[in-house]
Amino acid sequence: MAAGRGEFFLSFQESWEKKPTQPALGRRQPVRGRGKPGPTRIQSGQTGGKRKKRRPKAAPSSVSGNSHSSPQPRPKGNKASSPKIKTSPSKENLLERLPSEILLKILSYLDPSSLSCISHVSKLFYQLANDDAVWHKIYMSEFGSQTWKPKSLAGDTAQKVDPVEGDVEDRSPGHWKKMYFRTLAGQEVNKWRRELRHDNSPYTGLPRQTERVLRNLNVSWELTVCDCYGRKITMEQSRAYFFESSVIVRWSGASFLTFHQIRNIQLYGVRKETLKSPKARMPGWRSLIIKQDNMIPVRYICTDKLVKLRHLPPCFLIGTWRGSNSIAFIMVSLHFHKLVEKSLLGSPVCPFSEPMDPPPADNSDPEFGLHGYTLHFVLHNTGAEIMSGHFRQLSCRTIQIRSGLVELRVINRTNLSEHRPLSGNIKMPWKSGTVEGAVENCCIVSLTLLDEFQKPFWCVSSPISIMMAKKQQSFDYSGEHFVMDFKDSDGQVKMKLVWFKEQKQFFLISLTVYISLFKVNEHFSRAY
Repeated sequence: MAAGRGEFFLSFQESWEKKPTQPALGRRQPVRGRGKPGPTRIQSGQTGGKRKKRRPKAAPSSVSGNSHSSPQPRPKGNKASSPKIKTSPSKENLLERLPSEILLKILSYLDPSSLSCISHVSKLFYQLANDDAVWHKIYMSEFGSQTWKPKSLAGDTAQKVDPVEGDVEDRSPGHWKKMYFRTLAGQEVNKWRRELRHDNSPYTGLPRQTERVLRNLNVSWELTVCDCYGRKITMEQSRAYFFESSVIVRWSGASFLTFHQIRNIQLYGVRKETLKSPKARMPGWRSLIIKQDNMIPVRYICTDKLVKLRHLPPCFLIGTWRGSNSIAFIMVSLHFHKLVEKSLLGSPVCPFSEPMDPPPADNSDPEFGLHGYTLHFVLHNTGAEIMSGHFRQLSCRTIQIRSGLVELRVINRTNLSEHRPLSGNIKMPWKSGTVEGAVENCCIVSLTLLDEFQKPFWCVSSPISIMMAKKQQSFDYSGEHFVMDFKDSDGQVKMKLVWFKEQKQFFLISLTVYISLFKVNEHFSRAY
């Protein structure tokens, strides 16, 4: 049996390699069944006996019967070989010669990822892999039994989404593929949005599950730095430090780039799909969070023996090596307010933006919008919290509005009972490769201001530094006086501190928050 199959496949291979209309020249056609049958005829390493060498003769053509060609010698050492006949390079692939109905039936067994891959093989497979019938089957198998349906796509607003078999031909080309990915994305977005809406912190007014959602979705942050030579350097995060209302992200390993070569910095949120290997990840969607084109606002704030710190508003902290100005590390402090949406729902060129719904109006209260504020205030670094406070029922009368700012006094300098100690020194630990240190007189301020409806109104997380005051801030304390100030387009924060040398501790004796009047009027639709 084995010998019979071997003879059959040998004969089949020879007939496949030759043209069926014209036999190979200079040799006799093999005749099936010649020789002795049985296992003694074809065996490995057996020649089958001696044979006389014959002189090859010209064989007549099977087409005309008159034309002859010059004899060709048989190749030595390979009795079963035959002359190779090259096929035309334009010969169609055997698989593509199948009818489209059969190919569609084959492709209908593939998953969406495999269909996407096979669509890059050829134009034919691109058309077949995007066929509506194939994607309709995938859509129905995934979402056909579910009651939730996304809103109609642009151009189909007048049609009612009803995925039935008869609708496949009536839809526009590519409809079911768009519906599949739109439904898939909509379900995933709704899933983590439900988790974020499930439980809010009574102190910050922010979702408690922000950190868990970011970790479960494999969200990380990347920097794209463009230098003066037009080069773009993409840096993956080295470490992320999570806190109650913010996260600090650090990047290291850019010592080849000096600070003066930087032209712009772009911060992206990236979600990468994890493969089977724990270290391998597929390229993910990049959502632009911040694009900083102007490097002029950068401000030198602190230094230690190894690095100098520069603050680039709104939230960048750049450390450079002393003497060379090459980049040692870059840190950014991100507030949790809408951080998941900013990291996932933006595009590579445009940040995420969500329209703000105005709060309900209350015309019976002439002081509307200026009372009932709640502040959650934290000073921290990459390692620990330095100070944390929660303050309720903050207010400001209309007569207290000055210079376009609404003043909210959180800790009064004259009320000694409100003064608070700070735990530990004010410093910022850092690390670059195997080198690490800590810069004194610098930390992160994370501020969450809620309006009277307990909705986030002003959210800030940014580097801040402490400086010695030019004059004594309070006559109740004899120690050295310091100030810490922060300012952006939406508001200001001013702090006054006293250093107790004996206890080696700071006391916060004054904290005032100023809100831009323009922001208040815009938020509450008022005209203060």
